[in-house]
Amino acid sequence: MGVTMAAAPDPAPAAMADARVVFPAAVPQGALVIGKVPAGSTARYGERVLRPTPYGSVVFGIGRDERGPVRVDVQGPDGRSQTISIAVTPRDWPVENIQGVPPKTVNPPPAIAERIRREQAQVVAARARDDDRADFAQAFIWPLQGRISGRFGNQRIYNGTPKSPHSGMDIAAPNGTPVKAPAAGVVTFAGPDLYLTGGTLLIDHGHGVSSNFLHLSRIDVKVGERIAQGQVVGAVGATGRATGPHLHWGMNWFDVRIDPLLVLERGQ
Repeated sequence: MGVTMAAAPDPAPAAMADARVVFPAAVPQGALVIGKVPAGSTARYGERVLRPTPYGSVVFGIGRDERGPVRVDVQGPDGRSQTISIAVTPRDWPVENIQGVPPKTVNPPPAIAERIRREQAQVVAARARDDDRADFAQAFIWPLQGRISGRFGNQRIYNGTPKSPHSGMDIAAPNGTPVKAPAAGVVTFAGPDLYLTGGTLLIDHGHGVSSNFLHLSRIDVKVGERIAQGQVVGAVGATGRATGPHLHWGMNWFDVRIDPLLVLERGQ
């Protein structure tokens, strides 16, 4: 009697899966984009090289005013190149006109303006960190629960002077409410008393992705400290130029501001 041997599994599908280049066809303005390239590939977005993680993930941010399409150049381990085109979906950015604001609030005096410039330069420098940790690939969680009182991208015009669009998401909560890390990371900046942003904390999630928390009444961690997802890092306050207690949560890919709410939705 003959013996029937089971056929060996075809290695081709697995090999094909490893060789895929996968990016979304379209993304909204303010999105954090995560793509997949084969192991050993190199990728470039604009002037930046995107280093793949061990799993082949690459990440970059789409600015608030990016019109697209944006392009990612990928060179595979075999030397063959391809360009991926990603459409950018426009969003509606509300604009609010406010009159009667004190002039020194709209345009601070020179000494205050210099302090603001110096403090913001320190924050910008902290955002330049670029290491191989892939904490950004976690499914992000809310740092606290509360009503969204301010949305990313909205803009105010004070006394006819346009100000910078809102750089993050405001979450209304009582003073002293604990703030948790939305993903793991390393603390790169902790300042208790910045003029505009009060208690200010930056957590780096790797590959240029970072979170910033503003107007904190308390900061519980130190620069260089490794933070776990869900760890309490500070408390809600109304420090700096804030009209009431709330958490401002901003996110960046290097100097590109991205919408934390879109990052949360990606993990759902």
